[in-house]
Amino acid sequence: MSAEPLTLFTVRFLLAGVILLGVARIGPRRFWPQGREWRHLTIFGLLNTALYLGIFIIALQEVAAGITALALALNPLLIGLFSSIWLKRQVKLREWASIGVGMVGVGLATYPLLQSGFATVYGIVLLLLSMVMYSLGAVYYSSITWSLSRTVINGWQVLIAGLVILPFTLITEGGGTTYDVQFWLSIVWLVIPVSIGAVQLWLFLLKEDPVHASLWLFLCPLFGIMYSVILLKEPFTFYTLIGTLLVLGSLYEGQRNRIRS
Repeated sequence: MSAEPLTLFTVRFLLAGVILLGVARIGPRRFWPQGREWRHLTIFGLLNTALYLGIFIIALQEVAAGITALALALNPLLIGLFSSIWLKRQVKLREWASIGVGMVGVGLATYPLLQSGFATVYGIVLLLLSMVMYSLGAVYYSSITWSLSRTVINGWQVLIAGLVILPFTLITEGGGTTYDVQFWLSIVWLVIPVSIGAVQLWLFLLKEDPVHASLWLFLCPLFGIMYSVILLKEPFTFYTLIGTLLVLGSLYEGQRNRIRS
């Protein structure tokens, strides 16, 4: 209500990076990246933050919030798939089938929203592209042997993402942001609990096991659709229900063995 999308996210990234690096600077751990670490941080920042959220917020203007939450549920399957490719492991037929079922589920849930103007094909394509960027970022992060602390990694990657998005923000947005109380409260929420708190936890889980970490993303479609219906008054239809069940079913089937273990 107060800010243009890229402006909101650029301020969020830059502020989160400054705060994280300020905290990290006080600690005893190494602060400055060296050599190839700059490249690793840049690639991770581009995939995990700049491209993922940059594309995502553009898609959000074309797609209902409930659908974005449903698409987020495909990330565990994508992360599992990219992990298999990265490790040169043959992808099983069941994994391909699970991805197919999940895509059908998203398509069914999207159908009535497309009919009623709550989503566009352009927005759906961007949304799927942002999911691919996020999943690639998760796998890339887990594949690197980091010697920097999570706080330093998170601080640099989000700051780099903010600097990358800044020129696009200045070029494409016309200064229609109102820096009122609502804007700054939104920034505080996005920076402290999300960019700092939640991302720190996510990075911890990724280093333990990226596929196991992705199981937590199962909660995204459930809470996302619930919030969009209650807070944004978006429609909940039979297609939404069946699509949601298909996505959750595909996620369970795709990672059944890991869930049991």
